[in-house]
Amino acid sequence: MSENVRHLIEGPRVGIRHFTAADASEFTVRARESKALHQPWLFPPITATAYTAYAGRLIEDPTKAGFLVCERDGGGIAGFININNIVEGGFQSGALGYGAFAHAAGRGLMAEGLGLVVEYAFTFMGLHRLEINVQPGNAASIALAQRCGFRLEGFSPDFLFIDGAWRDHQRWALTTEMKRPTRPE
Repeated sequence: MSENVRHLIEGPRVGIRHFTAADASEFTVRARESKALHQPWLFPPITATAYTAYAGRLIEDPTKAGFLVCERDGGGIAGFININNIVEGGFQSGALGYGAFAHAAGRGLMAEGLGLVVEYAFTFMGLHRLEINVQPGNAASIALAQRCGFRLEGFSPDFLFIDGAWRDHQRWALTTEMKRPTRPE
């Protein structure tokens, strides 16, 4: 991480910040180390070229916002959370996607990070609703959605094209009126 990059919001153990070009090396190393954890659910960039394209879309496209979940004790990037398909106007909504890196999995860092992203999205971005679409067999992702207060709203067959096939997804959502994730103090 570039030492001059500041967190947008911090919790006790993690802070969130936007992607930068300087994160390419650490992000891709962590993604390569985490392939067994991520696949077949997601495929984050594992090369510098792929990272540049990926981060560029998150930085430049106004319908996307990307956040790195970073350990505050200097442990580096723990994971990433993106808000995609941001729609303003009467909808004020976005779709979340996320992944923990292997060294941080199972430590509660992503739950804390997701709580921070939700707070940032509802408070600073003015969004009203966040949605998570997750494959039914992805128990860890479902547990994270539940732990952070998202409610199951439905099932979408053949929803996303992932790893060579159209995959079914459960649809989880959180709105500003619902109980927000508790932000650890």
